[in-house]
Amino acid sequence: MPESADTRLGAAALRWWLLSALVIILDLGSKLWLSATLSYGRPVEVIPGFFNLLLLHNTGAAFSFLAEHAGWQRWLFALVAVIAVTALSVWLTRTSPRERFTRAAIALVIGGAIGNLFDRVVHGYVIDFLSFHWQQVYYYPAFNLADTAITLGAIGLILTSLFSGRRSRAGEAHE
Repeated sequence: MPESADTRLGAAALRWWLLSALVIILDLGSKLWLSATLSYGRPVEVIPGFFNLLLLHNTGAAFSFLAEHAGWQRWLFALVAVIAVTALSVWLTRTSPRERFTRAAIALVIGGAIGNLFDRVVHGYVIDFLSFHWQQVYYYPAFNLADTAITLGAIGLILTSLFSGRRSRAGEAHE
């Protein structure tokens, strides 16, 4: 029986699923290790005046959005993550194998979303530990490797959409 185009596209997406799995393993592994190593809320200076490891639990979303609420946000954010991972998975399998940058970006977002989803469902919060600051004055909210993967993937998708739009307009101009 001949292979369908959808089956070939899904098989070509396998390497990108492996990238998502790598992100999940690195994220959950780092959270497990640092949760066992660090004391909650006590910074460990790595680069003086700039970077600490700081174990925190975030019950909200990015920048602790809705963290002060009674707990319903846990399930809302989990549902949003499941929907996002499902939609991105469909997009990944339907994206042309030539669009490697787009596939890598999607895979990063999927891996990061699953890493944080695991935390949210299992612990009720997301484990954060990367803390950047300027001196002891300006602090960026703590985050983790999953957040980093999501951010890099989102930047990649934005860049891809910007440049693919330019390429398609340039192609139209040459017709």
